[in-house]
Amino acid sequence: MQQLAPAYLTTLATQIGSLSAFLGGFAATYLATFLVFDQRSRLAALTIGGAAASAVGFIVSVVASTMLIAALHPNAPAGAARSAQGAQITMSLSFVVALLALLFSLGAGGWTRSRETGWTTSIIAGVGAITVLSLVLKIG
Repeated sequence: MQQLAPAYLTTLATQIGSLSAFLGGFAATYLATFLVFDQRSRLAALTIGGAAASAVGFIVSVVASTMLIAALHPNAPAGAARSAQGAQITMSLSFVVALLALLFSLGAGGWTRSRETGWTTSIIAGVGAITVLSLVLKIG
């Protein structure tokens, strides 16, 4: 893993933490919406599972980004810096996995309504997933 400057990493963690908090709220709301409707199909279960995985992944990302920011603070205790790399890895992986799970859930959700809607949501989510992965792989 490439060593990043603490100031850069703190700014990045702040952005990822904020975005994760927002998207986690969206994923939780999306999950709650699907849980309220009484659909018991396999597609509904997959959509619910994807939304739950996304919401939890974003929560983990928020906590990891907070821990990373705290570990990199100039006045942090001496031992805090040791946890920075683990927090950075956890934040990054949970954010990307949660984002892909949310896109999966959005794509699968259309199939619970109709075949046409399913194709539409799946194609749009697929394009989003490809775009996200290409961006992440270019940066990493």
